[in-house]
Amino acid sequence: MAAEAEYESILCVKPDVNVYRIPPRASNRAYRAADWKLDAPDWSGRMRITAKGKVAFIKLEDKVSGELFAQAPVKEYPGVAVETVSDSSRYFVLRIQDDNGRSAFIGVGFGDRGDAFDFNVALQDHFKWVKQENELSKNAQLGDSGPKLDLGFKEGQTITLNIGQGKKRDKPRPQGSGGFGLLPPPPGGKIAPPPTSGSSNHNIVQQTGGTATGCLLELDSSNSNTVVQSNPSSDLWGDFSAPASSVPPPSRPQNSTNWIQF
Repeated sequence: MAAEAEYESILCVKPDVNVYRIPPRASNRAYRAADWKLDAPDWSGRMRITAKGKVAFIKLEDKVSGELFAQAPVKEYPGVAVETVSDSSRYFVLRIQDDNGRSAFIGVGFGDRGDAFDFNVALQDHFKWVKQENELSKNAQLGDSGPKLDLGFKEGQTITLNIGQGKKRDKPRPQGSGGFGLLPPPPGGKIAPPPTSGSSNHNIVQQTGGTATGCLLELDSSNSNTVVQSNPSSDLWGDFSAPASSVPPPSRPQNSTNWIQF
């Protein structure tokens, strides 16, 4: 608080202000500027409004030297220290005090309404801040004296945290180049059989079922000799993929007369 009282801030400065000697007020009615000698002010100078802590000071100073002519301490506004007149918004009544504590009332007036407005607003803003500070300090005192909120765990009290049990998100399927997905396999999944007719270097000699005789065909050395035993009852492609060891050897001829010599 001591450091705050030593700090002085300037709230407003007005270069032109007139001071008037006012007659004593005989009744409780408001002051009127028409009762003053407005065309012959008793003093002219500048006004400077300062603040130390929560108290504002209205200082009347010389324009050139800055010598203090009079000052009015203001502890509340509106109040006794600053009063308005009933017939004008440019004139006010100040209660000035000296160092010995003696006080007197004087009239001050501004030549421009804008200067009077700034003077009024500067005092209102300061005491609005004073009111807020008082409310904050009052709430702080009530908070310290009141019961404090205990947010700690009681004895034996526990909590349970569920971590990592969120819903799993489906991973997006990878896209191929160009932004197109993979094509599904054809329906059925079967491969077409090879054609039944075609040119081949293999010469096949079929042996008819039901007879014990066979025929051997001797061809050029570049061609392979294959003997296939036909069975009408078996599948046409049943022995196509069978290994060579599973093919039965051809039966030997019984008579030498069945050989054919080329």
